[in-house]
Amino acid sequence: MNRKPVVAFLCIQNSCRSQMAEAFGRHLAEDVFVSRSAGTCPADRINPSVQRLMQDLYGIDMEKEGQFPKKLEALPTVDMVVTMGCGVRCPVLPGVKALAWEIPDPAGKPDPEFRSIMKTIRAQVLALRDQLKGVAAK
Repeated sequence: MNRKPVVAFLCIQNSCRSQMAEAFGRHLAEDVFVSRSAGTCPADRINPSVQRLMQDLYGIDMEKEGQFPKKLEALPTVDMVVTMGCGVRCPVLPGVKALAWEIPDPAGKPDPEFRSIMKTIRAQVLALRDQLKGVAAK
């Protein structure tokens, strides 16, 4: 049986977008890939708006599931990285397949913008799942 690829969602603080992507990956794509996230300069905690809205809108309790901001060095070996749109400061792992999602940072924005970005990230995770599922089937 083939091992599922490990996908790491990366940004600077690992408190908003990358955490959303990891949570959606765990809930929507665990049959296709293993989700992880990290940042180069992690925040002390996940953004409270992210935690609240993920729970309210999708029933995902990130804290209960053990998600927290992590340093890039804490990642296991990964097969793919997805950067969240943090420009030149975003971490890159040499020799690992990389995708760049240009998703704006919702930190400090009102709930409607958070919801819109969550919806975008959810759709991107589903598209990645379908893409990797197609590769695995070949």
